[in-house]
Amino acid sequence: MQRTHSPIVFPRWYSVGAALVAVILWSVAPLLAERAHTSSPLQLTALTLLAGAFATLPLSRRVNVTSCSLNWQLGIWVGIPLLILGAVSTYFIGMRLAPAAEAALITYTWPVLFVLLSQWSRFGRIRLAGIIGALIAFSGAAILLIPQAISNGLGGATLGYGLALLAACCWALYSWLSQAAPVSITPLLPRMLLIACAIATIASIGMEGQLVLPSSEALLAGVALGLGPYGVAMVAWDKALRWGHASLVGSLAYGVPILAGFLLVLAGVSVLDWRLPTAALLVVIGCLNAGR
Repeated sequence: MQRTHSPIVFPRWYSVGAALVAVILWSVAPLLAERAHTSSPLQLTALTLLAGAFATLPLSRRVNVTSCSLNWQLGIWVGIPLLILGAVSTYFIGMRLAPAAEAALITYTWPVLFVLLSQWSRFGRIRLAGIIGALIAFSGAAILLIPQAISNGLGGATLGYGLALLAACCWALYSWLSQAAPVSITPLLPRMLLIACAIATIASIGMEGQLVLPSSEALLAGVALGLGPYGVAMVAWDKALRWGHASLVGSLAYGVPILAGFLLVLAGVSVLDWRLPTAALLVVIGCLNAGR
């Protein structure tokens, strides 16, 4: 099925404004996740996805998904919920095993991965600027990864960094599928989030034991995560991708790691040293270079 576009043309500032809303809300996510540290990761994932489903429920409407090819139907109802589940759960687990600011920084290398996927799908190849940008961005992540890997091997914080990188891959694939899908993803988000929530709940019961009511702080933080970073932000990001150019919209997400790290340091969760701002700067430079 050929992808169809709406005849309505939106001004560029519509997509920029929607992307900025998503960026601001995503920047708050690491701080909220840290406030919910008393809740188990998979339980927090289920709570967050449930709140996100309720936050996006007013936007739900009937979409003729059956008119899409079988591959796209599987991608929409199976692939995207699994990517959402993988992105959220590995992010939360990674932040438990590694310092919050560093794990968040590695997760927010996903814009450069998204740009590379977009280039590959559009041109059938990855441009040299994209490869150089990826190398620069991941050299920033390496500043955080290599010392820990040398000192502690594959355990501890290194595993957390690896899970944060896996979360980045999931977000990049989710963004690419949202942009390439033959139908709008926004009206389907509540159902996708509920599917992901159901899987997370089953996984939590099977792997973490009986579900227990989280503390009031963890409960409020989990609900806030679902309403903002994994609710309104996901809708805003989908709209930004469909209203604007992928490279322009993607470039706005490059400020997330810096803003998120600044908020964590400001809140006293993380300690500022030379590695974090240096790595953040390299990630931003790499992403900007990849999106040229």
